[in-house]
Amino acid sequence: MVPVTVSDSLNHAVISLKKEDFALYEENKQQEIRYFSTEDVPISVAILVDVSKSMSNKIDAERAAIVEFFNNANPDDEYFAIAFSDRPRVVADSTQSIDHLQGKLLAEEPGGPTAMLDAVYLAVSKLRSARYERKTILIFSDGGDNASRYRLREIKSVVQESDIQIYAVGLFETFFFNTIEEKLGRVWLSEITDVTGGRTITVDNRGKVPEAAATISRAMRNQYVLGYRPTSTAKGKWRKIKVRFTSTDERALRAYYKQGYLAIR
Repeated sequence: MVPVTVSDSLNHAVISLKKEDFALYEENKQQEIRYFSTEDVPISVAILVDVSKSMSNKIDAERAAIVEFFNNANPDDEYFAIAFSDRPRVVADSTQSIDHLQGKLLAEEPGGPTAMLDAVYLAVSKLRSARYERKTILIFSDGGDNASRYRLREIKSVVQESDIQIYAVGLFETFFFNTIEEKLGRVWLSEITDVTGGRTITVDNRGKVPEAAATISRAMRNQYVLGYRPTSTAKGKWRKIKVRFTSTDERALRAYYKQGYLAIR
């Protein structure tokens, strides 16, 4: 199953496409699309909020993003909340209401180093026992990391092998960075989200926060699911996936989807 999100040149979700508008390839060989769906089914969402010292001057923008996301959220979905600075910690779980979860996140104060990669690993672990089949991680952060035990290469491998889509709202006050962690932040967030079929939206001023949070919320909900049975039977190797459009100008649309999967031995 390959979840696909499609947006136009204005970053608006495109939800009117049909099965015949897609072509799906594995290792450059076209596959028959046996299953096609646009159903809006419940999601289990792990929300990761950066409360490290590097977020001190961006904490108001981060809180505004959290509020706007929940304003657009579906209360029928399942939510977990993880805050991270020097280490990640679960601050609210799925047994609590959205209002309680939002309140806990908004009460967090910034301080300490950043362990974003460890937070992603914890979220993946939590979602293994999630209620719903569709699973998503949403990160609010500037992407910097200077305290994690796990490395970027290890986390990319973990999320590539999961069925979890990861999205991020990258919060940046300026294009000038004070530390190497801040400079790498944009790159790290994109590398983590892109391999899962999610996306990173960067925000460099408070006025863009509501739009970014609403866009992420729509992207989570407005998805196509393409199902196929691979023609190859080889095991134990990484298989690349490509999704193309058949009946429209590809320059006018952009598809977000996982770039491949590991064939289990």
